[in-house]
Amino acid sequence: MIAQTIISSLSKSELTRRKILDSAYSLFLDQGYHATSMRQITAKAGMALGGIYNHFESKDEIFTAIIAEKHPYHQIVPLLAVTSGDTVEDFVFNAAHAMIDALGHHPDFLNLMLIEIVEFKGKHIPELFETLLPQIMEIGKRFDRFTGQIRPIPVPLLMRAFLGMFFSYYITQLLLSGIMPSVTQEDSLDTFVDIFLHGVKVTPING
Repeated sequence: MIAQTIISSLSKSELTRRKILDSAYSLFLDQGYHATSMRQITAKAGMALGGIYNHFESKDEIFTAIIAEKHPYHQIVPLLAVTSGDTVEDFVFNAAHAMIDALGHHPDFLNLMLIEIVEFKGKHIPELFETLLPQIMEIGKRFDRFTGQIRPIPVPLLMRAFLGMFFSYYITQLLLSGIMPSVTQEDSLDTFVDIFLHGVKVTPING
């Protein structure tokens, strides 16, 4: 009902643009960016080839719009901004689980990122990251309340380590979950949280 209300409130131009993006997204995921033509996109969207250029100047502009719209960080960043935790352990535990849960709602994300990395050499990522950077920095500043509990690491590096650590968990979980021993699957995310917080080196007990 809500979706129908949103659709009915869109103008004809916005509906056409939406149709183009949805059609292109489906084709890009199925056959890649370079194998998809503007003619295929317009055919799938049910429109004439010339009409697409009233909304997008090029196929690259369509892909850029899809990356900006579909990237799950749009959901992840707001979730992290409201993550609770009285200790750094609780905060990182809750934030990691929120991030992985959000990524789990975007199963096509990996295919989209592979297209971006393989076919575009990651050229759209810097612009996207620049858009999200202010929000990411604000989340990083939340670690300030744990002064004395964590090392004085610059916020950009701290957030890069956090996002990189748990994004890699998500990717490897998708790729390896069917072949990894079951003992490594149980509580594996919590193990990643522990590694992020404490590393892998054993701290000697003095005395």
